[in-house]
Amino acid sequence: MMPRNVAKGFRVERDFLGEKRVPAEAYFGIETVRAIDNFPISGLRSHPLLVRAMVMIKQASALANRELGRLDKKIAGAILRACGEVNRGGFADQFPVDVFQMGAGTAFHMNVNEVIANRASEILGGRRGEYRLVHPNDHVNMGQSTNDVYPTAMRLAAHLLLTERLLPELVKVEEVLLQKAREFEHVVKSGRTHLQDAAPVKLGHEFRAYSVCLRGCRRTIARAGDGLLVLGIGGSAVGTGLNTGPGYRESVLRHLASLTGLKLRGAPDLQEAMQSLRPFVEVSSSLRGLAVEVSRIANDLRLLYSGPMTGLGEISLPAVAPGSSIMPGKVNPSMLEMMNMVCFQLVGCDQTIAAAAEAGQLELNVMMPVVSFNLNFMIEIAANALRELRRRCLSGIKADAARCRQYAEQSIALAAAISPRIGYARASEIAREAESRKLTIRRILEGKPDFRPEEIRRLLDLEALSEPVRPARATARRARRGIV
Repeated sequence: MMPRNVAKGFRVERDFLGEKRVPAEAYFGIETVRAIDNFPISGLRSHPLLVRAMVMIKQASALANRELGRLDKKIAGAILRACGEVNRGGFADQFPVDVFQMGAGTAFHMNVNEVIANRASEILGGRRGEYRLVHPNDHVNMGQSTNDVYPTAMRLAAHLLLTERLLPELVKVEEVLLQKAREFEHVVKSGRTHLQDAAPVKLGHEFRAYSVCLRGCRRTIARAGDGLLVLGIGGSAVGTGLNTGPGYRESVLRHLASLTGLKLRGAPDLQEAMQSLRPFVEVSSSLRGLAVEVSRIANDLRLLYSGPMTGLGEISLPAVAPGSSIMPGKVNPSMLEMMNMVCFQLVGCDQTIAAAAEAGQLELNVMMPVVSFNLNFMIEIAANALRELRRRCLSGIKADAARCRQYAEQSIALAAAISPRIGYARASEIAREAESRKLTIRRILEGKPDFRPEEIRRLLDLEALSEPVRPARATARRARRGIV
């Protein structure tokens, strides 16, 4: 079909619903224009990695169909060249479909098909919009359906974002926290439970615990992310492989694995792979878990930084911006507050994904675009926020060792250290006496005739009291290495 020019700067394309004007210079076509007209919702576009993933599927499909003798070699070559140009960064402005679109992602899928078809047509000497030499459905989409292509692209995009952005950044955050743990290894401070005095701890041990927690979150995310490598590609419309041809599924998986460098696996049940969005729920849930823990850690650091004169003030943070428009000299924990807000957003995105995953019916979940957008958004903002938190906050944390020790000495929870010596009841009386007289447990004991100075020093040795119990195996290993 030859495009008809009706006005300068436009061409006219036709589908079974009628005609539409398409910008003459556009590589997208009528289906994309319909989506632009129908869904002017948010102004948000699909993540560039979703475009990249979709185009890699088109490459793999062209290779598979050429290999199986179903796609003309010349057409396949043009499609592959067009795909390569897109994935090298070309045509980035040609994917304008809003993330809130028709269900299953058909509009976005056709947007990609049209761009590749029009560029491939040009490569073969044709014109944009004519689809005589290369057709978006017959050639670019050969053996494919939105039902198997879009969820495959979703999986690849999310996995690439996890492995290229979030998981490496989490490793760096863990390392910074471990570095701070070593730096603060000998800083004794008061522990706090219920925000009340508790037994003494080391500030370094608190930071080590933060690092260990995030390592656990990272491993959970990585395990969940592995489920994204199980693909339903080749299932076509409803998991039956309609119009794919013998050997297509195995071939497209092989080529896609080669293109992505990932250990991709075919889904054991293609219908289940289209009905269920379980892998996305699992990744989203693991990101929610990360959000809960990171927000908790941010809250802790905000408390430890509180002050500088009337709060805890046990640590200081790098000043990144003035904290008040009215109070001169005020500095806030700005990066931690940003991190809290990002964590709240992650929890909200997870809730959206859960609702969308539950809303699938029969052979297909049509809510995939909102799942893809929210999952990619979660990964992107988590990675970005953690990067800036690490650079602008965590790496510059300093401890006020003197203030930490002062609080440790003042804690009435030190009465727990003398409880085995005098019993819980009398230790409680001493704790209440210290609180009422505004004296330390040490000062109270110094006034008791049944406590000798050497015994007080031994019982209230803050370094010994704040040293955590090590597992037996770890202690044995350290002993063999001569470090216990």
